[in-house]
Amino acid sequence: MNMGVSTDKGKVRKNNQDAYFIPDKLNIPLFIIADGMGGHKAGEVASSMVVKLVKNFFVSEEEELLKNNINISETIKNSIEKANMEIYEKSIKSEEFHGMGTTITMAYFSEDKLYIGHIGDSRAYLLREDKLVQLTEDHSLVAELVRAGSISEEEAECHPQKNIITRAIGTNKEVDIDVIVKSTNKNDILLLCTDGLTNMICDEEIKKLLMENVDLQKTCDNLVERANKLGGVDNVTVMAIKLV
Repeated sequence: MNMGVSTDKGKVRKNNQDAYFIPDKLNIPLFIIADGMGGHKAGEVASSMVVKLVKNFFVSEEEELLKNNINISETIKNSIEKANMEIYEKSIKSEEFHGMGTTITMAYFSEDKLYIGHIGDSRAYLLREDKLVQLTEDHSLVAELVRAGSISEEEAECHPQKNIITRAIGTNKEVDIDVIVKSTNKNDILLLCTDGLTNMICDEEIKKLLMENVDLQKTCDNLVERANKLGGVDNVTVMAIKLV
C-alpha cells in the first residue's frame, strides 16, 4: 500500500478539531478520520478519543484479525459502539464536554475486501481507474433533504443548515453505524476526508487532483491547499491509500 495524509485547521477556525490514525506498520491495515464538534476544545477531545479508542480496540483483537478468525463488520460495530459509550459518558459527566460529539469514517483492509465504518458527514471515496465513487452517505439534514427530493444538489450547496448532522458519536447512548463492504482491485485508491474538503471542492476536482500525482502525500497536501485557497472555512483532513 502507498499512502498519504494531510490535515490543517483552515483559514477561519482557531483549533483543529479533526483527528486521524494511519498505521506505521501494516499488520493492522486500519485507517481512521474524525471531525469533532462542541464548544471550546470539546470537539478536539471527542475526535481524538474516538480515534484512540477504535484503534486500541483493533489492536486488542490483532491476533484474531491476523488469523482471519473474526467478523470484521462486527468488530467495526463493536469498536464504534464502545467508543460512543465512553465519549457519551464523558460528555454527561462534565459541563466542559457537554454536547460534544464527532464523526468517524474508518477503513480496514482484509485480503481482497475493504470494510468501511461510518457515522456523520465525513466521507470515503473509491477511485477505480478513472471513476470516483462516494462510498458513504452523509448523515446530515441537507443530505436527507436531497435524498428525499425536497431540495436539489445545487440548493444543498448553500443551504443555511448545511452543517447540521443527524448522526454522530457521543451525542446519544446508542448509535446507528453504517458498515460498507467492497471488493478491492489492484491500483484502487481510497480517499477518506472530512467535510472541510468536500464543502470546498467538488467531486470532479477531487478526482482530477487524485489522478494528477503518483505521490499520495503530495496529492493529500494539494487537496488541503486547494480547500484553503477556496476559503478554508473549516478544518480539513485528507487521507489517501493506494492498493499496489
